Amino acid sequence: MGITMNQHSTKRRRIAAWLVLAMVVASTASAQRTNQKLAQAGMKFLSVGLSARQAALADAFTAGEANAVSMLYNPAGMARLGGFADASVGQVNWIADIKHTYVAAAFSPWHGDYGVLGFTVQMVNYGEIEATILANNPQGYLDVGMFKPTAYAVGLGYASALTDRFSVGGNMKLVNQDLGTGIVEVKYVKNPNREDTGYEVVREVKSSLDVVAWDFGVLYFTGYKSLAFGMSVRNFSKEVKYEKESFQLPLTFRIGLSMNMMDLFEMDPSEQSLLLAVDAEHPRDFPEQIKIGAEYSFMDVVAFRVGYVSPTDEHSISYGLGLKTRMAGALLGVDYAYTPFGVFNNVQRLSLRVGF
Repeated sequence: MGITMNQHSTKRRRIAAWLVLAMVVASTASAQRTNQKLAQAGMKFLSVGLSARQAALADAFTAGEANAVSMLYNPAGMARLGGFADASVGQVNWIADIKHTYVAAAFSPWHGDYGVLGFTVQMVNYGEIEATILANNPQGYLDVGMFKPTAYAVGLGYASALTDRFSVGGNMKLVNQDLGTGIVEVKYVKNPNREDTGYEVVREVKSSLDVVAWDFGVLYFTGYKSLAFGMSVRNFSKEVKYEKESFQLPLTFRIGLSMNMMDLFEMDPSEQSLLLAVDAEHPRDFPEQIKIGAEYSFMDVVAFRVGYVSPTDEHSISYGLGLKTRMAGALLGVDYAYTPFGVFNNVQRLSLRVGF
């Protein structure tokens, strides 16, 4: 006996309900652990917003539908890709001269009938840092050279639209952070020709960690205009440690709403749109935040963006600009974001996008 369309629809609704329930349970468990583990997260580079468009909206994009970069916010957002392929690259000039670079690509084979596949790479350049050790000399320390810590995350994602309103997505990523080789035990040697002290390395340890982390997300269109609701859990992983003390990744739970406010005036979104997005974020290692972003788009060519975060210590407002056009059947776009960062240097982001 064949399976009817109503049976298919009922099955999908049940799957969607179970996924929402699982997200709520996971968020409750993460909230309880967050209260116990406040300010005890490592590999913080995973919390940095990478895409210029989303950063200009204060990263309030959990209920946003976008392209390949959705894997960095809510993987379910790329379920309706709109084309065969989409790719984005960008760089973040972060505080303390730290540079973040990312590449994201998504593919929708067979017209998206079997979902959308995604791939992301995030790399961090911390620059060179001077290493020192304690010593019994007038300075109280010895220079032991320079070291260059590195970090990266490589992710493989999948998203699917289970119904015309409900989408789910997930992302598995391998995360690595290498702090170089650390000297943990030395033998001090008195130099007879000088007043200071030299040293001989007795024991050194290479500090490098690999861990698998997971991101999950759901996106639901309510049916009222373009109002959408989203939830995501990011950086879910086991506890890790270098030598002695263990730590966890910056687990974050978000819920959000978004809507094109021009829908209230029955305006064509290809002419003018005003996206308003609001996120509530519950991270592991600092208090909850509210993030609000607005994007005004004219003729689907130029976009002006602003975002606000509260509470925060150093940065609260973000600004951005976006341009896009079609050329030879391809969608080309460039986005820029600027975030004043208090006592630190201001953060700038630049992203490029191409879609087919």
